[in-house]
Parts: sequence; C-alpha cells; structure tokens
Amino acid sequence: MHFLPAFLALGLGAFKHCVAAPSSTIHSNHVVHETRSVEPLDWFISHHPEAHKRLPLRIGLAQQNIENLESMLMAVSHPDSPEYGKHWTPQQVVDTFAPSEESVRKVFGWLKDSGFSKEKIKMSANKGWIQVDATIAEVEDLLKTEYQVYRHNESGEEQIGCHEYSVPAAIREHIDLIRPTVHFDHRPSPKSETKFKRAGDVGKSPGTGPKTSPTPIHTLPVSPGLADCDQMITLGCLRALYNVPEFKPRSLDKNSYGIVEFTPQAFLAGDLDLFFRNFSPNLVGVRPKTVLIDGAVVQTTNQSSNLNGESDLDLEYSMGLTNPQTITLLQTGDLVEGAGFDNWLDAVDGSFCTFEGGDDPTQDGIYPDPLPGGFKGPESCGIIAPPFVVSTSYGEEEVTISAFSATRQCTEYGKLGLMGTTILYSSGDRGVGGHNNGQCLNSAGQPANNGTMFNPQFPASCPFVTAVGATQVNPNSTVFDPEAACEQVIFSGGGFSNIFSVPDYQKSAVASFLTNHPPPYTSAQFNTSGSRAYPDLAANGANYVVGIDGKFELVFGTSCASPVVGSFITMVNDARLAAGKGPVGFINPAIYSDDFKDAFNDITQGSNPGCNTIGFNATEGWDPVTGVGTPNVAKLIPLFLALP
Repeated sequence: MHFLPAFLALGLGAFKHCVAAPSSTIHSNHVVHETRSVEPLDWFISHHPEAHKRLPLRIGLAQQNIENLESMLMAVSHPDSPEYGKHWTPQQVVDTFAPSEESVRKVFGWLKDSGFSKEKIKMSANKGWIQVDATIAEVEDLLKTEYQVYRHNESGEEQIGCHEYSVPAAIREHIDLIRPTVHFDHRPSPKSETKFKRAGDVGKSPGTGPKTSPTPIHTLPVSPGLADCDQMITLGCLRALYNVPEFKPRSLDKNSYGIVEFTPQAFLAGDLDLFFRNFSPNLVGVRPKTVLIDGAVVQTTNQSSNLNGESDLDLEYSMGLTNPQTITLLQTGDLVEGAGFDNWLDAVDGSFCTFEGGDDPTQDGIYPDPLPGGFKGPESCGIIAPPFVVSTSYGEEEVTISAFSATRQCTEYGKLGLMGTTILYSSGDRGVGGHNNGQCLNSAGQPANNGTMFNPQFPASCPFVTAVGATQVNPNSTVFDPEAACEQVIFSGGGFSNIFSVPDYQKSAVASFLTNHPPPYTSAQFNTSGSRAYPDLAANGANYVVGIDGKFELVFGTSCASPVVGSFITMVNDARLAAGKGPVGFINPAIYSDDFKDAFNDITQGSNPGCNTIGFNATEGWDPVTGVGTPNVAKLIPLFLALP
C-alpha cells in the first residue's frame, strides 16, 4: 500500500486561503517569502473572512546549523565514518539547531514595530516558533497579503489561506515559514469524508494505502507454502524471497518498531487473528502496543477495506515477521479532525508540537480540537521515545505541500536519524504519476488531467527518509527466480524531487543511472538538474494475503513493502542491541555504499509507467523504480553487525 493508502488524504477542517494584496499596497522593503505551489482543485473562493476574526499566527524561525544537518547525519550513519553509530541525545539536537538570538531579536522587533504588544507575542520553549495573537486584518497588513475563504465543491467545507505573502527583506533570512498562509489542505476532513468517500483516501491522512484485488480469495485456509507465491504472498514467501534467517530475538525489551496509522484507519482484532491462525498461530490473541496520539481511537464502528486494509496489512506482516517483538502502533488523530505527518512527529519529538508552532492547520490536526465531538485534551507532545524503526505507508504529492513546509518536516526526519531512528515511507503506487488517479503536472507545475510532467511524492522524496518501492514475483515464477518491478494493479512510485537536491550518499548511484541508462525524457518531464531521487530500496508489493473484514483479500502496493523492510531493519537492530551496540538509525549512506552492494538483490526487469510513458526502467544498479534492490537479510545482518 502506499500513499493515500496508497489510501490518500491530507484533510483538515475549516481552513482558509489568501491571495497577494494589490502590488500598490506592498511596501518597498517587503519581499515575497512564500507562494502557493499549486492552486486547489474542487475548491472555489467563497468570500473574504471577517476582518475582526482571530487568526493565530505562527512564525517558524530559521534554525541554526541546518546547512550542516546532512554532514552531521552522514557522520553517524556512513559505515566509513569514525563517528558511526554515535547517535545524539534529544537535548543535543535542540541545542544544535535552536534559532540564533539574532533571529529572535529581529523578528520580535519587526512584530513590535508593526504594533503588536509584548502580551500578544509568545515564544516556544525551544525558541523555534513565535506565536502572535492577531486579527485577520492585522495579519493581512503585517504580511501584505489578502486572505480568502475557500469552499469545497462537494462537502461544503471551508478553509482560509492566501496565495502568497511578504515579509521585510531584512528579516527574510531569519524566517522559515509562517502559518496559516499559503499551505492548503487539498482534501476535505475525515468528518466529511465519511459522506464523500474517494477511492484511496483515508481521512485527513496523506496516504499510500493498500490496493485490493477485484477478485477475493475464496479458498480457506490459504496455503502457507511456497508453490503459489507468484499468486499469493505470505510470510513464508517473504522469508524465502529475502533469505531471512530464523528470527530468535535477544533484545525484546530494548528494541522497538513503530507503525504509523491515521484515524479513521484502524485494525480489527478479528482480522489479525484470522491471519495469525493461518500463518503464525502463536500470535493469536496478541495485539500491538497502542499509543493513542491526539485523541486517536482504534475505531471499529465503520468497517471496510478502505478503513481497515492498511492497518490490518501493516500489523499482520510486521508482527508476523518480527514475532515475538512487540510492535508499537502509533495511532494518530481523532475522528473529527484527523491528523497529518507532523502529528505523529509531535508524539516522538515534543519540540515539534503545535504548542511549539510545528503543526500546519492545512495539513495536520490542531489540538485541542475545537470542532463538535473533537478531542478536547492537550495535543500529544513527546509522549513516547522515538522507536528505532518507524514505517509509514502514506504520502502525498510534493506539489500539495510548499517547499518551506516540506523542508521543515524533512529536517525533523533528519533529526530523528541523528538520534538513531530509521524512518521508512512507501514511495507511491502510481509510477511516475501522482497518487490522485495518476495525475501528472502541466508546464506550470500544476496537477492536470492532460499533464505530461512527472509528479514526485513526499515524504518519499525527503533525503532523510528511506523510501521503499515495490517488486513482484513474476507470473509462473518462483521465489527463487529474480523479481521484477511491480506491474500488477500498482506501479512502484519513483523519480526525482522538484524540491530537494541530490544528497551526497546517492550522487554516485544516480549519476551512474543517468549516464549508463539515460531515460528518454527531457527536463520538460522530470527534474534533470540534480535532485533527490527515490526510492532507495524495494520489497515485494503484489498479491499479499491479508485478513480484512473477516476474509482474506489480495492486496498490492508499496505500502506492503514498507512495513516488511521495517521488519528486516528491526531484526538488524535486535542483533546489534544484543551485541551491546546501538540501532542502525539512518540506513541510506550504508545501503548505497559499495560494502553493502552484495546484500541487495538487483532488480533489472520492469518499469514504473505514468504520464503516458513507460516511466523509468529497472536496470543494473540503482534505479528510480526499485532503488538499490531488495534486501538479502542473511547478508544484511552481519554487515550492520560488523559496524561500530
């Protein structure tokens, strides 16, 4: 499964939109700081918001040393580094990246000069964010912009925002972003989604979720053998495909593996037991350790493949592969407002909370939830230590998030890597197209039905996460034959970012692909200027046997592959912890290195079509379809175990 599970949805309740103020009103010392990357589809401008309404403004201050984040992360993650494995403490991270006193002073001065009293300005504990109590009229004057209220065509839901905004040139370098402004939630909230469902959408969660086969499995029980792995993937098929040694964990109390799900997506206990009775009997009755984030519930009232499929899949396979390791379910968001990626980040990183200004009301749930029936408690800030591995089978199109917001969130993934956490995201199920029915971009970079430009996915495109693509056992082949890129029901998401530059760890691999296997496309179709490429690696994503709503179904997607890879990294961490070492953390520098080449099965068949093209080809070496290939776990464990 994958983005939009590969169920997909970003949702958020009432939000707004803004346009630039007439040019004559923009002061000469102001410069445009952010412009919305894409105008929302299915929304229309309804009216101008009332000028006296309050608009809690949050200003994200530029952090220190961000330009050094990649090199700092490489120091603790590259196998050749003498600092390998020396992960940072949370306090080290806060101290290193806190904004400078100069940034704090200048932004405070700007606000005071603009007429805001000291009582209306608050600063977060880590000095990363400033919150201003202001009316819409005051914010419009401050940012030289104009807000508009947008209404959704189907649901009638409203949002508020602006097309672009400006800040004084002298302080621009001291500000990352300001919210709410240009950031727009392109989909209605979970509350309206219960009435206006769309295939692939799950609440507000941006997701890549499972795609189910139109033909259900009628044969019970399903054979756990290897003879039919080209038609039905099971735990045994995966163990054979990836040379998984018998797992005898020795670090159960020290190890941790987190699975992120977004309400109303939820597992059903009966589905887990249906699966376990057939494939892992000693897990019958066992449940994940559930951490409820921001009023989340594991809801069972509404049941369907769309609502249960992703969570059922993720837990059945992660629990089955790592048994008896306890899996932590990071269930995120209430039933009314839902959640986005920043919400689960809040729970493992308190300094990123809304209280600190971190969440985006157009992408994330804002708690306490003011909507009727919403969660009224405080938001979940730093309620659990970051698990050593976190898998998220959801995503969104890069174009639906501003570059500033994407960069800010990506930075947080890098910080988690510094602290020793492996962050996995599925790469998408529409090949080089977007999750929204494979929609591509037009020449202006906007999603369009007739678009021809490839549509990269986020957070898979963040250079500080490990993006997971999908492969398949070819029809009439066995688990002992080479796999190909997935071309059944879904296509492995992959391509080149339009936001992030190519990181050092993959420069050589990407250059080799472009030189030795040049794609037949130009810059009119994908970013050829040297950008982050994805996925980083892959695993099977076709024909998974999953217990869903009391029966077995076949499921497809990169969202199948991500929790499987997470299970393998959890096995690696178990071995290292038992040897008195730390978790592997950010794995990309290692898996791209020459020393790890033999630990991956190179995938050289298939492609990832989209945008009326065949997409990219899976070829020898790294490629933007299956990355460096699929893991050989028996080889991967000793390689990581040999590192400090």
